[in-house]
Amino acid sequence: MEEKYILTLDIGTSTIRSFIYNSRAETVGKAVDQVILHYPQPGFVEIDPDELWASVVSVVNKSLKDASLSAGQMTAMGISTQRGTFLNWSRKTGKPFHKFITWKDLRADKLVKQWNTSYTWKLFKASAYVLYLILRNKRFKAGSVFKFMNTQTCLRLYWAFQNVPALKTAIQDEDALFGTLDTWLLYKLTGGKVHMTDVSSASATGFYDPFTMQWAGWGITMLKIPRAALPEVVDTAGDHFTSTLPSIWGHPIRIISCMADQTASMWGSCCFDVGDVKLTMGTGTFFNINTGGEPHASVSGLYPIVGWRLGNELVYSAEGANNDTASIIKWAQNLGLFNNPEDTADIATSVPDTDGVYFIPAFSGLGPPYNDGTAASGFVGMKPSTTKAHLVRAVLESLAFRTAQLYGCVCNETNYTFNTIRLDGGVSNNDFIAQLVADLTGLRVERPVHVEMSSQGCAHIIGYTLGIWKSKEELKTLRKIDCVFNPRPQMKKAYEVTFLRWQDAVKRMCGWYSAEMTSQATISDSSSNTVTPQNSFKVTGSRKKNGSISK
Repeated sequence: MEEKYILTLDIGTSTIRSFIYNSRAETVGKAVDQVILHYPQPGFVEIDPDELWASVVSVVNKSLKDASLSAGQMTAMGISTQRGTFLNWSRKTGKPFHKFITWKDLRADKLVKQWNTSYTWKLFKASAYVLYLILRNKRFKAGSVFKFMNTQTCLRLYWAFQNVPALKTAIQDEDALFGTLDTWLLYKLTGGKVHMTDVSSASATGFYDPFTMQWAGWGITMLKIPRAALPEVVDTAGDHFTSTLPSIWGHPIRIISCMADQTASMWGSCCFDVGDVKLTMGTGTFFNINTGGEPHASVSGLYPIVGWRLGNELVYSAEGANNDTASIIKWAQNLGLFNNPEDTADIATSVPDTDGVYFIPAFSGLGPPYNDGTAASGFVGMKPSTTKAHLVRAVLESLAFRTAQLYGCVCNETNYTFNTIRLDGGVSNNDFIAQLVADLTGLRVERPVHVEMSSQGCAHIIGYTLGIWKSKEELKTLRKIDCVFNPRPQMKKAYEVTFLRWQDAVKRMCGWYSAEMTSQATISDSSSNTVTPQNSFKVTGSRKKNGSISK
């Protein structure tokens, strides 16, 4: 048989990866490049489209060279991308109106707070709850607790409409096209023939309704999003994506799939059955459960998203997220707590505990069960006896604690029986965190040989669609486990008090950036030489300032 080759392009928050797989799902070529992030103002996190495009072209060329293959030998390619990162560009010229505004960006934080506390939004949620009581429709239940977050696209897009003059004009002239990163990449790869996004990426924007599988009417109306600018929403895999321009890599490559990175990760981890769980610990932590043919209406902040759609097969996922994971490790490294992230597990186990120190990982706020975008990061409980090892252990423990909380939300809201967590992402290589996750959840944790599951999953869905692999059961046989972490019940009990005290520390940091404090401190009035009271001292630390610290 003629060998078939699958090219995958995975664009994450910090890296761009291009892998080439053969018919046995073996890697025959690969290349990695860095995503260049720009921070023009505190809290602003951007990607330059031209820089990203140059990196995409280059990294694919390098992977082809590594495999000693040409673009003409590729059977097909697929794309997986970070979600929530978006761009607006001209329909006529293809020129962007601004840089990519990434999912880590906090420029719309003020709008997020305003909308969540507005009477308009409270009325919307109250109306949704009344409709739920009458109709018992899960869609309205989800709407009654919906909360805007910085990671969603909607209010950052609304910010762009208000603050980018050229975009305002283009909207009036119907010259604006909107797209998340996947949409723009498809547009570029096909020379402007395709303006599409798949259901998994659309559902992560915050204004695509997974219950009706349409762009949400309330989002179009309330946020004044021009419907004409929105991309067509299509299946996760199929022939609709067409092919790349031959001029890019010397030969057209057929594009079979384009999807969100967490969907790709679910395919890589073979989470095909209802109740299957995968845990991605990359830049952020994403806990996903396959919920089958119905979206999950959450009350604690789990996000109902579309996993994938392939013809008549529509699969949903419930997702709990903690937005800071690898970014926390990188920050701690820059702070000088350690030189190499690979050493952190050994550093953590060099001390028996944290000596009463706790860390709150909230540079981008806290997700479920807090859903607090105004929470702050910080160490609590430091004392003269605190060492770097204690701080490192506190950081690692906090990431496992947040995962345990996400799992708790899942257990409270679903009736699934869980036995195994399928782990992936760069931070999953940390044995201390992986074992502690197993201990706290009481579940078996499986770590694969290759932890970058987005690329693997992208190859899986392409091969499955093309018939290279005949069934999902066959895909399961391709999955290779490197290490299994079994729960230790005695350790869960040993951590009970620590976990409770950590949760108390978290509560103290919640609402930090929206707090108002009253001080009765007195200061000397230099002009009159009298002492006057100063009232209503306000703590003004903004979410943007906090965001700049995380960089």
